[in-house]
Amino acid sequence: MTDAEFRPLAIVTGASSGIGYELAKLFAEDGYDLVIAADTSLAEASQALTAMGAHVTAVHADLAHEEGVQSVYAAAAGRSIDALAANAGHGLGKGFLDQDFEEIVGVINTNITGTLRLAYLVGREMRERDRGMILFTGSIAGLMPGSFQAVYNASKAFVDSFSFALRNELKDTGVTVTVLMPGVTDTQFFERADLMDTKVGQDDNKADPADVAKVGYEAMKRGDGDVVAGFGNKVQAAMAAVTPQTVLAEQHRKMAEPGSA
Repeated sequence: MTDAEFRPLAIVTGASSGIGYELAKLFAEDGYDLVIAADTSLAEASQALTAMGAHVTAVHADLAHEEGVQSVYAAAAGRSIDALAANAGHGLGKGFLDQDFEEIVGVINTNITGTLRLAYLVGREMRERDRGMILFTGSIAGLMPGSFQAVYNASKAFVDSFSFALRNELKDTGVTVTVLMPGVTDTQFFERADLMDTKVGQDDNKADPADVAKVGYEAMKRGDGDVVAGFGNKVQAAMAAVTPQTVLAEQHRKMAEPGSA
């Protein structure tokens, strides 16, 4: 047998930086080989993860398109996939009617359609083997109406909800499903989403992506259904459950309205 036949394999999307990269590092530390994917350069991430002892297959792919998802899945090259960290996602700031509709569609196709397409391919294989772990990166943003991030928050509400439903469907199998719900995290998300002129974009108290990834990774390993990263975010999530939606929307407006920085 080759070494690859003894080592578990994980797929991590959105792995070029931020939470996805930190998740990939945790898998590498645990002896996993990796398929990492992103729509930005993976050269530095691949080099660092290889130096940690992992066999790394890097796939430059846009998960908003079916061919991108298929290329990531195909990169497993027939090996059993032991874990999927479905972390890829895009944000989009400004008012819904002021956004470019093609960018809106891109957010939906990345955060929802591409995520589900990959989870479907990998999940069916895991169910057949009766073994595997799926970790979705959702968000506490999915718990509140996202004024000036309306599509993004709605897409995360979808991911959060879908994860709980899939977990229930697989409860009698050896496949676990976990959703990581971070809050504001120090990644490239805010620049890419054109949110740098907002209060949330300029927030100096963003969470460390390494800390967020560790919380999610440990929850996945335990087989937990969900985890909110950070005490402040746990409080915010609890408050969101009992606060009227109109109030939550106004609170979000104050954080994400253009020019609020």
